[in-house]
Amino acid sequence: MLLMEQEELKLLEDKCTQENPPACTAGCPIHVDARKLMSDIQKKDLKSALATLQKKQPFPGIIGRICDHPCEDVCKRRDVGSPISIAALERFCVQNQSSNSPKAGMIPEKSQTVAVVGSGLRGLTVAYDLAKKGYKVTLFDKADRIGGSLWDFPKNQLSPEVIVEELSVLSRLKVQIELNREITRLDLADLQEKFAALYLGLAKQSADAVELLGNNYDLDPVTGATAIKGIFGGTLADNDSPIRSVADGRKAAISIDRYLQGVSLTASREGEGSYESKLFVNTQGIEPLPAVSMSNEQAGFTVEEAVQEASRCLNCQCLECIKACKYIESYGSYPKKYLRQIYNNNSIVMGMRHANKMINSCSLCGLCAEVCPQGLDLGEVCKASRVTMIGKGKMPPSAHDFALRDMAFSNSDKFALARHQPGCNSSSYVFFPGCQLSASSPEHVENVYKLLMEKLTGGVGLMLGCCGAPADWAGEQDLFRRNWEVLAAEWERLGKPQIITACSTCHSMFQTKFPNIVSLWELMADMELPGQEDMLSGGRVAVQDACTTRHEPSIHNAVRKILQKLKYDIEELPYSRERTKCCGYGGLMSFANRELAQKIVEDRISESDVDYVAYCAMCRDRFASKGKRTWHLLDLIFSDDLEQAAVKPSVGFSYRHENRAKLKRKLLHTLWQETPSDQEEAYMSINLQINDRVWGIMEDRHILIEDIQQVIGYAERTGRKFTNPDNGHSLAHYRPLRVTYWVEYEPQEQGFIVYNAYSHRMEIVEGAHE
Repeated sequence: MLLMEQEELKLLEDKCTQENPPACTAGCPIHVDARKLMSDIQKKDLKSALATLQKKQPFPGIIGRICDHPCEDVCKRRDVGSPISIAALERFCVQNQSSNSPKAGMIPEKSQTVAVVGSGLRGLTVAYDLAKKGYKVTLFDKADRIGGSLWDFPKNQLSPEVIVEELSVLSRLKVQIELNREITRLDLADLQEKFAALYLGLAKQSADAVELLGNNYDLDPVTGATAIKGIFGGTLADNDSPIRSVADGRKAAISIDRYLQGVSLTASREGEGSYESKLFVNTQGIEPLPAVSMSNEQAGFTVEEAVQEASRCLNCQCLECIKACKYIESYGSYPKKYLRQIYNNNSIVMGMRHANKMINSCSLCGLCAEVCPQGLDLGEVCKASRVTMIGKGKMPPSAHDFALRDMAFSNSDKFALARHQPGCNSSSYVFFPGCQLSASSPEHVENVYKLLMEKLTGGVGLMLGCCGAPADWAGEQDLFRRNWEVLAAEWERLGKPQIITACSTCHSMFQTKFPNIVSLWELMADMELPGQEDMLSGGRVAVQDACTTRHEPSIHNAVRKILQKLKYDIEELPYSRERTKCCGYGGLMSFANRELAQKIVEDRISESDVDYVAYCAMCRDRFASKGKRTWHLLDLIFSDDLEQAAVKPSVGFSYRHENRAKLKRKLLHTLWQETPSDQEEAYMSINLQINDRVWGIMEDRHILIEDIQQVIGYAERTGRKFTNPDNGHSLAHYRPLRVTYWVEYEPQEQGFIVYNAYSHRMEIVEGAHE
């Protein structure tokens, strides 16, 4: 997917249901925000609660007492207990807070006039809504008072005083009221001449409706328009539901307003009335709670009872991805808004710094798609955006610089290798351990390769290098393609053997490129492991599934089978297997947003107190960097000291390079009896003394030993440096590619002491010296 046309954006946005209303609001014919109402009551803010009602209800003091509450039929709380008593809580609000109706003079008046025939709830709503919009409304009724069937409700439910008080708002809105005025068919022509539009507040197909319009009372169910231009009516066949009567009147008021403005009566009407919300609400694990009983049903809820009942509200939202993903949570919103930000960012010349960082901070792990009920994959969008930004030259050059340099090292002559098994001229298999396991635990690569050569027949070749994931994650598709072409050529040179992967990321990358691959764990699950017969009970461990194995159940099962062979009890983390969480390295998150990546590690290791087992080298090292006792699965098979292996520190960036290079040299020497020629650059022979503080700076700033060596080598060779006369320290800088490095140092007999180091992305342009 290359980002992103408007139509595609809309399709993706529609997958995110977070902005959809809760079921209660969608189920309410006039869409009262019951979720906010519950929140207002919980806070004992009855003024705000009444305002919430009044935003949608024309006469809250009336509706709040007589509403037939279809919202309760769809309340999600009924799935775990009984529905919220929304109608009783509305009644509580209107009984305990006086109305704050619109005041006259606040609305610009329009010139058009509207006649409303009938003052039941439908007619009253039409008059109220149109008067609020500034139309000149005249309300006709054959009775001697307005309100229709409102006067039929029991007085203890709806008193005459409340009816009079609530309907007085019409006078403040300057609605003209003509009572004792029965409108006949003969009166219609006169009304049509005097008024720009006419509403008949009569039940659909009622005797009165037929009497007035005859066959012309053929209503459009969407708009309420009759066959006669400018005349509108009710679309309900009866008045049994007060809230649906209000909704029917509102529908007509919208149509009349559109008619008088000369715009489409039918466009964008699908959201009116009751409908089923698309909002996903996960009620799994929520404790069932019964409804709160009223101490006096006739009086209604007390304040304490109302607060308690409103507190049962689930505050329905989706947020499944936010619950699962610290990355999505950290930016304070939800995917639909992020999609719009990403789309807008790609329309800006160089993008906005905040949005660029957001796009580059995603681990691309796919957990969001796994937990989203609609399968929305924000990582897929972020990756596509990176590709687009690279293609347009909009990606900040420093965003992925270090990771791509690390990849280049792994594919250089210092590490890359492709050989048949010693003594063989062909290979049925080839072991590809990946660059990170080779950097973190090179001894395990050596041990695994020896085991495979012992257990498998037909020859097991070896390929060292990087699968190209950093380029793919960075959106550098041309670089990724070139890398794959080199790997494919080496694989073909070895005779296209079956590839055995130890790294889950390599496995996921190769699946789309190579026809025949197998995970090391799937092979080892069916092998007799070294020392297996002598193993005692290993205790209890939690498995960190690599995020790149999300859809690889065979690997998940193989890892657990190996642990069972080793006599370990397994604790499944809350997010495991296809719902596993990333360690913060994937997608180059740890380079783009180090602080967020650290939070993700801390979140993940807090899920269990037991020791962890990972089969991804980066997962293991990142957890260990935060003090979590974590083994790599190969530690449990090959390590002599499991206690030491569990607490082994993470390997620093500089030593990761060194470990790869040493591994290649050792294997060439011990297996193929070759003595590699070390063709080091001159600067690499520079000896450095670096204390722990400076090491910490280097790790934090992604500065390698060779970067320090290059700066000092350049400064000493060219004399381009500053010298502090007070302490004799030199300060120099060098920019090998896209990063400028500064080093404060001092010469010693056996090399140089490094006092400080720094890096930045600015290029320093030095003027000519006279």
